[in-house]
Amino acid sequence: MKLENCGPKVLNVQLFFFVVALAFTLGLSAQTYFVNGLITALSNPVENAEVTFIDSEDTTKQYSALTDSLGAYQLDVLTSIAVQNNQIISFELAQNYPNPFSSSTAISYKLHSPSEVEVTIYDVLGREIKKYNVGVQLPGVHGVVWDGKNNLGERVAMGIYFYRIQAGGETQVKKMIFGTGIENFTVRLPKSISPQTSEMNEGMKEFRLAGNFTVRIENTDSIFPAITPRQIENVEIQSDTTLDFAVAKAAIVYLDSTQQVISGFGAANIVGWRPDMTTDEINTAFGTGDEQIGFTILRFRVPWNQNDFNINVPSAQAAHAMGVKIIASPWTPPPGLKTNNNIVGGRLREDSYAAYAAHLKSFADYMSNNGVPIYAISVQNEPDVQVTYESCDWNAAEMLRFMKENAPDVGTGVFAAESFNFNHTMTDPILNDSIAASHTAFIGGHIYGGGLIRYPLAEAKGKEVWMTEHLELSDDWDGALATGKEINDCMKANMSAYIWWYIVRFYGPILEDGTVSKRGYVMSQFSRFIRPGFFRVTADDNPQPNLYLTVYRDGAKVVIVAINYNYQSIDQAFKIENSTVANFIPYVTSESKNATQEDDIAMLHGFLTVALEPRSVTTFVSE
Repeated sequence: MKLENCGPKVLNVQLFFFVVALAFTLGLSAQTYFVNGLITALSNPVENAEVTFIDSEDTTKQYSALTDSLGAYQLDVLTSIAVQNNQIISFELAQNYPNPFSSSTAISYKLHSPSEVEVTIYDVLGREIKKYNVGVQLPGVHGVVWDGKNNLGERVAMGIYFYRIQAGGETQVKKMIFGTGIENFTVRLPKSISPQTSEMNEGMKEFRLAGNFTVRIENTDSIFPAITPRQIENVEIQSDTTLDFAVAKAAIVYLDSTQQVISGFGAANIVGWRPDMTTDEINTAFGTGDEQIGFTILRFRVPWNQNDFNINVPSAQAAHAMGVKIIASPWTPPPGLKTNNNIVGGRLREDSYAAYAAHLKSFADYMSNNGVPIYAISVQNEPDVQVTYESCDWNAAEMLRFMKENAPDVGTGVFAAESFNFNHTMTDPILNDSIAASHTAFIGGHIYGGGLIRYPLAEAKGKEVWMTEHLELSDDWDGALATGKEINDCMKANMSAYIWWYIVRFYGPILEDGTVSKRGYVMSQFSRFIRPGFFRVTADDNPQPNLYLTVYRDGAKVVIVAINYNYQSIDQAFKIENSTVANFIPYVTSESKNATQEDDIAMLHGFLTVALEPRSVTTFVSE
């Protein structure tokens, strides 16, 4: 048999010969079943995954292989071993196999009585290299595997080594050679093959290793792509067989690859069209505790009549005191500034641009004088749609003119263009004009019927993109979950803010009885934990079907939001690059849970592996 350049595909053929040799040496009778197959993730091969078959009746008996570059694995599982009690009459240490070896070697031994076992490896100077404190073992055949590493996990130098076993009062020593021999040969022995003492008098005890197995598919240091570990129970093997397994990719999170900054999440309180919010509703909307939503942005209307400016003050003052950003949108200029002298339709007259800027400034000044600084004011709510309520029609040239010539006179930040479907033709001229762009606080728009895509021009010009209004009338769990997916999509489109329509409404985040709705709890999965100043970071955002992910960080703090649209629970692993996080706290909103805090989950070997409930939104917050 030619063994040069051996890889994982021949590993188990070598293991087969080792098992046969061991059986002959130790007086065992054995036969094997040959198992092979493919490991894939999203139909792509997984290289260097560890595939382990574990006997369901005796979990100490395990058989492992690595997949090759095509995702293929091969292994032989031992079908039966018979140990005769008259064969184990003395203590015996077998020669390691293979010997010489270059990666791993098996050290086997026989015990004739229950013994406290210790296996130690020494170099030629007698210095301890590796010690296995095995503990008490029953009579039978046992073994350990040495991988050429010392007690510190470091690879040792090539050369001659000695291995010694101490069992009870008996000791034996043998020599082995490390550094030459079969390349890439890895072997894992069962931890023990030993009958119970009471069964030794039966003359022969048979251990069935074929039949029912648990199969584990796990990551290794060299796996590609990284996967979500999978365990399959009750795998029956009664003959040579091919078993293919599909696994989910691990979601790789690149904390050093930042996307947009997050300015916040919020909703609108349009006083005059709806009753003003109560104190309890304000606390529910903007507080960050249990049964609160954690909004950080409040949007309200700029009245066309200056006598109504005061209606916004009470709730705006309370929200501002809680650290909330305040933005405002006018639905119409005062009718006297319009072509039709009406609050519905018409256009801003060409000679009224300065007067309109003065009107917006008077509102901003009024609010500021009442302790409510306005973060930014829109030029016009939905300037490109004709409706039968307060409105005003604008085209792209008119919007450009106002932003270029009049926006500085408003006295606070100005954003544009709040198109009803985020029509970029309304804002491209602004961004392409250096003066108008310099007067623009951020680009805002709605997503009715379109616009939920990245805006490369805005990004290139260094402008944040905000989604400033959307609503969905459904008030059931399907609608609430869809809002979570929509926020996910807005974040993936590099938007810095997501702002719902009415805060308090039967379809809003707060119901009209003052309680948080399902939609509100879904929104809180983002707004409570992803605060202004966080950055979204690059991550594999759709690692398996109907699973949607976004990840955020602020310094060392990491937040993962996972939306499982499947009707069944799924497992998902995250490999978080360049992270020192040790634990995450999960919060779950589902049809039966409302932002419920669950038990902490620890990071293991650089992976966070989680179970996601059916049809749920789960937020993982680092500690």
